[in-house]
Amino acid sequence: MSQTLSSTALLAVPLAPLAGALLAGVLGTRFGGNRIGRRTTHSLAILGVLISFILSAMTLHSVATEGARFNETVYHWMQVGSLKMEVGFLVDGLTAMMMCVVTFVSLMVHIYTIGYMAEDEGYNRFFAYISLFTFSMLMLVMSNNFLQLFFGWEAVGLVSYLLIGFWFNKPTAIFANMKAFLVNRVGDFGFILGIGLIAAFTGSLNYSEVFAQAPNLVPQTLPGTAWSLVTVICICLFIGAMGKSAQFPLHVWLPDSMEGPTPISALIHAATMVTAGIFMVSRMSGLFELSDTALNLVLVVGAITALFMGFLGIIQNDIKRVVAYSTLSQLGYMTVALGASAYSVALFHLMTHAFFKALLFLGAGSVIMGMHHNQDIRWMGGVRKYMPITWITSLLGSLALIGTPLFSGFYSKDSIIEAVAESHLPAAGFASFAVLAGVFVTAFYSFRMYFLVFHGAERYDQNPDIHHADHGHGHHGSHAPHESPWVVTLPLVLLAIPSVVIGYLTVEPLLFGDFLADAIRVNGETHHAMHGLEEAFHGPWAMALHALTSLPFALACAGVATAWYMYLVNPALPRAIGASLRPVVVILENKYYLDWFNENVLARGARALGTAFWQGGDRRAIDGFVVNGSWKTVAALAGWVRRAQSGYLYHYALVMALGLFALLTVSLWHGPLALMLRASMAWFPFFWN
Repeated sequence: MSQTLSSTALLAVPLAPLAGALLAGVLGTRFGGNRIGRRTTHSLAILGVLISFILSAMTLHSVATEGARFNETVYHWMQVGSLKMEVGFLVDGLTAMMMCVVTFVSLMVHIYTIGYMAEDEGYNRFFAYISLFTFSMLMLVMSNNFLQLFFGWEAVGLVSYLLIGFWFNKPTAIFANMKAFLVNRVGDFGFILGIGLIAAFTGSLNYSEVFAQAPNLVPQTLPGTAWSLVTVICICLFIGAMGKSAQFPLHVWLPDSMEGPTPISALIHAATMVTAGIFMVSRMSGLFELSDTALNLVLVVGAITALFMGFLGIIQNDIKRVVAYSTLSQLGYMTVALGASAYSVALFHLMTHAFFKALLFLGAGSVIMGMHHNQDIRWMGGVRKYMPITWITSLLGSLALIGTPLFSGFYSKDSIIEAVAESHLPAAGFASFAVLAGVFVTAFYSFRMYFLVFHGAERYDQNPDIHHADHGHGHHGSHAPHESPWVVTLPLVLLAIPSVVIGYLTVEPLLFGDFLADAIRVNGETHHAMHGLEEAFHGPWAMALHALTSLPFALACAGVATAWYMYLVNPALPRAIGASLRPVVVILENKYYLDWFNENVLARGARALGTAFWQGGDRRAIDGFVVNGSWKTVAALAGWVRRAQSGYLYHYALVMALGLFALLTVSLWHGPLALMLRASMAWFPFFWN
C-alpha cells in the first residue's frame, strides 16, 4: 500500500451529485419558486455528476496503479454500548470499479435526459431525482459499515419509487412503483434481520471487524434452533439481495418498473440499483464462503432466474420489457457466479453488463423517440435506414449481450459458464444446464427484437394506436421515424465503446490479477472454480479464438439464426408454433402466474387476515370487550349499588333482619347443636336398614 486516498476528495464524490440534486430540486421546482430554468437545472445536475466521475476515475487510477486504499470513519454519529454507528468509506478495487461504473453511466443518462425529457413538464424534478439516486448509490458502494450500507440500500429504493412513479397521473406507473416498493420491503426485511444478527453476535457493524470475527460464527447455532448461525445470516442477507437484484420470486417488480421514463430504466434497472445485491454478496464473500448451504441456495435461485426469465423475454412485444427481462436473466447469471464462489467473475459481468445494458435501454429509448413514442416492436421494422446511429449502437449492444467473442459480454458471460462447470457444489449441475440453455434463449429474444425493429418491412404506419400520444409528449405516429438529437446519440456512442472493448482490456486484471484480491475472500481449498478458470486462461485473444469451437458460441449462433429465420424469412412460423403450444404461451403471457398468486393469494390473504384482526381483535375484543365491556360492567354494578341505597327506613330494617338471620344460621350450623344434628343424620341410614 503506497498511498492513502484523500478523505476530502472521497467526500466530494457523493456530495457533488447531492448538491446538484438539492439545487435542481429546490430552486428548479415550484417548491423553491422555479428560480432557475431548465438549462441551469440540467447544467448543475450534470456538473455535479461530472465532478463525481472525474474524482472516481482519479481514485480508480490511484487504486489500480499505486495500490492506494482507504478505510476510515469520516463521521461518528453515536455509540450504543460497544456498538459504533458511523459514516465511513472503504475504497479498494471493488469500490473504485463500482464508483466509476455508477458515475459514468449516470453521466450518460444525465446527458441523454436532456433530449428524452425535453417536452416533459417535470424536467427539473427528474434531474433532481436522478442526481439524488446517484448520491444514494455512491453512499452504498463506498460504505465501510453495515449502517451506511443500509442507508444507501434504502435510499436507492426510495428514489427508485419516486422515479418509477414519475408520471404520477398514470395509474399503471403508480401501481408499478407501489409494487416495487412493497416487494423490496420483503427483501429488506430479510436484509435487516441479517444485519441485526451480525450486530448481535459480533458487537460491531464495521466490515473489517465483522470479517475478523467471522470464523467464530461457524460453530454457533441460532439460539433455540439447530440451524447454523452463519448460514442463517447469509440467507437473510441474500433475501435482501433477491429483492434489490430482482431474483426469483422477488423479481416481479422489475418488468413493471418500465412504466417509468426510459432514462431511469438504464440508470436503475440496468447498471446500478439492481446490481446492489450482487455488490453486497461479493462484499460479504468472507461470510458466504463459510456456508455451502447458502451458496447452494444462491446457485439455485440464480439459475432459475437466468433461464426462466429469459423464456419470458421471448413473448414480449414492448421493446423496453424485452430489455427488462434480459436484465433479469443476466442478473441471474451474476447470481449463479456468486453461488459458484466466482465473485470476481460476477463483478466482471456486473461491470460489462452495466455498459451494454445501459446502451440497449438508451437505444430502446431512442427508437421510442424516433417512432414517436410507439413501444410495440410489432409495429416497427426497417428503422435502420432512418436511425443509423441508433441502429449500429444497438447492434453492438446486442452482440455484447449474447456473448459474441471479443465483445465485452463474451469474456464475462463465458467465464460464468466455465466457473459453474468447475464448481463442486450439488446445485452446480442444474445451474450449468440453466446458463448454457440461457445462451440460446438470450440470443433468440435479443435478435428477435433487433430484427423486428431494424430490419424487415416497415410497419410503423400500420400501428392501430398510431394516433395515441404517450405521457404528454405530444408526439403522434403520423410521421416516418427519425434519428434522435445529438444529446441522445452521443451517450449511445460513448456507451458502445466500453461495450465492445472493456472486456478484452480488463479480463485478466479483474479475474486473475490482484485488483480485487483484498476485496474478495474465497476458500480455495473447498471452492475451486477460480483455479480451474485460471489454469485454462491463456490471454483474452486466445480465449476468444477458443470460444469459436465451444458449445456456448454454437448455441448463440443457433439463437440468432433461429430468430432470423422465424422473423425475417418465415414470419408465419412463430404464429404457427404459438398456436400449437398455446398452453405454454398462456403460462408465459401470465408470467408463470406469480402476479396472480401474489395478488389473489398473498395480498387477499393478508387483507382477509387484517380484516379478521380488525373485526375480531380490534373492534370486538379491544373496543367491544375491553373498552366498552369495562364501562358497561362498571355501569351495571353502579346500577345495582344504587338500588341498595334507596333511602327508605323499612328497606334498611329488612336488610338488618336478613343479615341477623344469616349470622344466626351460620353460628348454629357450626355450634354444638349443629354437631349433634349432623351426627344423628349420619346414623339415620343404619336405623333405616
